Amino acid sequence: MTIKSQNKWVRGAIPALLLHCSIGTVYCWSVFSDRIAQYIGFSQGAVEWAFSLAIFFLGMSAAFLGNVVEKNIHRSSLIAAICFGAGMVGTGLFIWYGGAHQGSVLALVGILLCYGFIMGIGLGLGYLSPVKTLMLWFSKNKGLATGLAVAGFGAAKAIASPIMQGMLDGLGDNGVWQMFIILGCVYFVMMMIGHVFLAKPAGWKEPAVQAKGARAIDVIKTKPVVFVGIWLMFYLNITCGLALISQEKSILKCIGLAASVGMLSSVTAVFNAGGRFFLSAWADKMKDRNTVYKIIFAASIIATALVLFTGGIAGGAASTVLMALVLILLFTVNAGYGGGFSNVPTLLSDHYGMQNISAIHGITLSAWAMAGLTGNQLSNWIVNTFGEWIVVDGYNVNPTGYQTVLYVTLAMYVVAMLCSLFLVGGRKETKVEKA
Repeated sequence: MTIKSQNKWVRGAIPALLLHCSIGTVYCWSVFSDRIAQYIGFSQGAVEWAFSLAIFFLGMSAAFLGNVVEKNIHRSSLIAAICFGAGMVGTGLFIWYGGAHQGSVLALVGILLCYGFIMGIGLGLGYLSPVKTLMLWFSKNKGLATGLAVAGFGAAKAIASPIMQGMLDGLGDNGVWQMFIILGCVYFVMMMIGHVFLAKPAGWKEPAVQAKGARAIDVIKTKPVVFVGIWLMFYLNITCGLALISQEKSILKCIGLAASVGMLSSVTAVFNAGGRFFLSAWADKMKDRNTVYKIIFAASIIATALVLFTGGIAGGAASTVLMALVLILLFTVNAGYGGGFSNVPTLLSDHYGMQNISAIHGITLSAWAMAGLTGNQLSNWIVNTFGEWIVVDGYNVNPTGYQTVLYVTLAMYVVAMLCSLFLVGGRKETKVEKA
């Protein structure tokens, strides 16, 4: 099939949204993780590793397969569609097998393999494939373009979560594995449409330096300290985000908002998606794109400190003001988490130019892989180690544990701010950009 259109929305924005709105549903994990655990006869802790592995292999596949994206976005987007669709269908089949053979190690390993490894590869390639293409189509508004696509990744949770919950309720006892198979097929079709339409602008030629065989690592070496700074602040921002987002529902129950958890989770997802779009679009108007990270970290530090020093999580159920401070913290962290993602490729292009940007972005996403293994696990360990469990409105919660998580994330946000200030610094023109 040959598509001759050279419209930037048809060949760039819409395909990117189709890809990112599909793979972004990985963040719907909390909707069905407990159902999977009950259905196959394993603890939720054992099943949770599927999500951690999916994020890990997302980052690692992006890091190691970035050159595949750089050379041929059609090949990479096709592999992404196949891996993501096959991973979801395979996960459904192993859940079905686990239901018929309760406690089967084969079922658990199959779910970890399909959801974690196979889907993870689809996530990494699907995430990377549209990014450089969008920056080429929207060269004067790179942040707006990448923010649009990455917002689709964030908005996927808000869109898909109620659909998945409705399918789980409507399909009955076997709904959890049937849902995976149905949606695996739907997302495969969506991603294939995106694959067919996705294309770089006609006449685009890679810079001369790249044509001579320069590697991404060689480009990074022109500013190694800057890259380390970007990698570290990206890693710390994701780790903090995952640490708090993974405890979000429990924190809301702790401050007396159990009845509104579903609605507020959708609101935080909107802040996540909004941060991806508006913060990156705003950064287009800044002389130095790193400024947006200083704003993200400053806002996160202030919001976290206010909840910590007022004891907001422990006292939120009895005070409207403290409850509001906790909600502001969750909204701020979600917006900063999303904005941190959408500004990374454009920040990298400001420092290193467009040469090998897909591969450089892919290497940077290894920070996401590391954070995927540490963020959720770190907060779970803290909550289960510190404080004591109490009952609020019939739910077991640990306010001291959640407050302890905030002490750790506050320290991390401070380190991230220092990286932004002293390692990344301001944008300076490089020889790579002049090439």
